[in-house]
Amino acid sequence: MSLQFKSSLAVFALVTLGWTSFCWGQSSQPTTAPDPEHSTEQRGTAATGDPLPDQRMPGSVVPGSIVPGTIVPGTIVPGTISGMVVDQSGAVVAGARVKLTGQDPNASQETLSGNDGSFSFANVSPGPFHLTFTAAGFAMQTFSGILQAGKNYAAPIEALAVATAVTDVEVGVSQVEVAEEQMKVEEKQRVLGFVPNFYVSYIPDAAPLNPRQKFKLAWKTVIDPVTIAFVGGAAGVQQAQNHFEGYGQGAQGYAKRFGAGFADTVSGTFIGGAILPSLLKQDPRYFYKGTGSKTARILYAIANAVICKGDNRRWQANYSGILGSLAAGGISNLYYPAQDRDGAALTFENAALGIGGSAISNLFQEFVVKKLTPRIPDNGMARP
Repeated sequence: MSLQFKSSLAVFALVTLGWTSFCWGQSSQPTTAPDPEHSTEQRGTAATGDPLPDQRMPGSVVPGSIVPGTIVPGTIVPGTISGMVVDQSGAVVAGARVKLTGQDPNASQETLSGNDGSFSFANVSPGPFHLTFTAAGFAMQTFSGILQAGKNYAAPIEALAVATAVTDVEVGVSQVEVAEEQMKVEEKQRVLGFVPNFYVSYIPDAAPLNPRQKFKLAWKTVIDPVTIAFVGGAAGVQQAQNHFEGYGQGAQGYAKRFGAGFADTVSGTFIGGAILPSLLKQDPRYFYKGTGSKTARILYAIANAVICKGDNRRWQANYSGILGSLAAGGISNLYYPAQDRDGAALTFENAALGIGGSAISNLFQEFVVKKLTPRIPDNGMARP
């Protein structure tokens, strides 16, 4: 065989051997039978029948998980309530107070309407609710509705009606009216049923008199028939004893004595019981005590000759009574006979005697006169 032919045959044998080896390697890999326990995993499914976490189909849901946008039964989802407040003309009402009350009255909310009249409540528990609208100058308005879970409730536009003008009139009794009624009772007080006893109050906290009432009480005192009768009786005694000789005797002398005595009564009563008390705001009446020890009542009666109640119901010096006596004594010098006119010293002496006389009079008022005075008011007993 030639060398060329042998070489070609060797190459062919090598090629054939290599190809055969390749085919044998491919066909010699052992084929493994599928494992029944893992066959489902090779198909992308777990043994439980659920997809594997990394191989789940789109849109699949794991039991027990919450998908956004869904409402789990039993969960309370709050909502919102909004609306607008206007008046009857349609103009917005800013600053209106809106109160929201739900099923729990203790969890109420309040807000004010904005400049555009709108209002809004967030995080409102679902269920029935009640809205109350109030604003200055408008009548209160109410609205009720039911809020669904997770919803936005748009309340209808609420038109507030203008409030009806209501005027509250309190009917009461003024201090002047109270004093007037009490003074009517005092005007009926008469010792032994006929002697006027108007300047005594058996009501301890009696209302103070105004100036008109002080003048009225003084006027009723001086024109009382009993007062005039006493002045007339005193004039008769003076004439019988020939006091004030300058007046003479007869009807003319009696008239002068009566005129002088009545002038003393009028000047003393009006100056000390009306004019000065009105100017100085003092009460000219004696306030009956009636309680406490006898000593305390005696001291109270004597002290009231120089002290009195003011219109403010506080005790103060009785300037009205003291100055009234001095003024009346000074005026009397104008009409008494020259030889009987009092000088300044005598005027002050008479004023001091007048104070003493007032103290004695007050003692009688405290311990005697009340027992002899009928028609005393039921509430007249003084309180300690």
